[in-house]
Parts: sequence; C-alpha cells; structure tokens
Amino acid sequence: MMRGRLPRPAAPRQAPPPAIAARILLLRDDVLVLDKPAGLAVHRGPRGGASIEDWLPALQMGKRHLPQPAHRLDTDTAGCLVLGRTKPALAALGRIFAAGQADKTYWAVLRGVPDADEGMIDAPLRKVSSAARGWRMEVHPGGQPAVTRWRVLGRAAGMAWVELRPETGRTHQLRVHCAAQGWPILGDPFYGQAAPGGLHLLARAIALPLDPPVAAVAPVPQAMAAAFGACGWDAARP
Repeated sequence: MMRGRLPRPAAPRQAPPPAIAARILLLRDDVLVLDKPAGLAVHRGPRGGASIEDWLPALQMGKRHLPQPAHRLDTDTAGCLVLGRTKPALAALGRIFAAGQADKTYWAVLRGVPDADEGMIDAPLRKVSSAARGWRMEVHPGGQPAVTRWRVLGRAAGMAWVELRPETGRTHQLRVHCAAQGWPILGDPFYGQAAPGGLHLLARAIALPLDPPVAAVAPVPQAMAAAFGACGWDAARP
C-alpha cells in the first residue's frame, strides 16, 4: 500500500493586534487591503527603520506564506495598500498593476487653486540626483510618460480639495505633477513646503478586476481632517 503525502496542517489563525486589525479595510482568502498610515514605509530601506514588513507576520492569519504588498505607496502617503495572501493572488495582482488595470483614486489638498474644475496633466518624469539635494523626480521631455487626471471637489482660501486619478504609476507622480502646475500638495517637503499634518495625500480608493472584484475605500486621517474640512469635505459623510 502506497502512502501519500500527508496534508500540511493549517497554521493557527491568530487575530492581529488591535492597532493593526483596525487598519484592515478588506480581508479575503486571497487579498488584503490595508489603510497604511502616513510616515510608514512599505518596504524596509537599506538603512532599516519601521515598515509594513514588520506587520506581515501579524497579518499572516493562518496562511502558509506571509502576505506581500502588490504595489507601493510613498512613505508619506496614507491609504489603500493591497497585499496578496497567496502566491497565485500575488501573481495576478502583479499582472493587474503592471498592465495599468488597477483603478486608483487619490484625494489631496493643494496649496493653490486650479483655474478649471478638471483636467489632465501629461508630463513625462525622470529621476535626478545631486550631492546637495539627494534624489527627486522632475518633469522632463526625456522622462517616462506620466499622465494624471484631476478634478476639483472643493475650494477654500488659497487651497483646493482634489481627486487625482493616475493613469501611470511613476514615483512621486502626483506630487510632481501638482507642483509643476503651481499647486503643490499641502505639506509636501520635497516639492512644496512642510506643514502641520504632513503630506495631505490619501490613497482614497482602489478597485481591481479580480474574480470577484476587489474594492476598498480608506478614511481621511485625523491629521488631514482640518484641511479637507476647510475645503468642503464633510466628516459626517466620510
């Protein structure tokens, strides 16, 4: 009688600590969407420091492998971060993001007010660096194609609340595109000016064409609430 391979016992499903569990926007067998806090890197950099990687063991929750981020958000950007919980799911997510099929919606508060109600920014970007300033992105005709659609949702004295929908995924794309138009994102120390509450950029929502589809929405962080509220956002209708 031949003996087959015994099935591997499932790892115990332990709930994440409350502070991490409260950040879970969507949980499926294959996909997890987190509300990433501003100031926390997605990946641990060469100099170390805290990152989402520190959370992965707590987010394993009985799976054989640790969940893995399917894309990146800037350290200073808050909001929707998608993780694959299985290898097939991570591969499928990789294809979706690489093909530009992820429907990403960002909210931002601008220091400055666009003249129109909506528009499109088509400005290629390239990476530059210097000993004095380090690396940064800039608009340059020889850079990689970068396209952002925008729509004004509210205005205040000298500020605007906008919806940003990137059609490409270049590093710092939204920050550079807005600054190049003369309305940098509020609190942006790289391309504008630091401000209380930090960078006012939120990965507000994401939708992915999986089967079944994935959709998640991140709340406005408390540190950004005052500026969004001044521009017309109603906290009672998050």
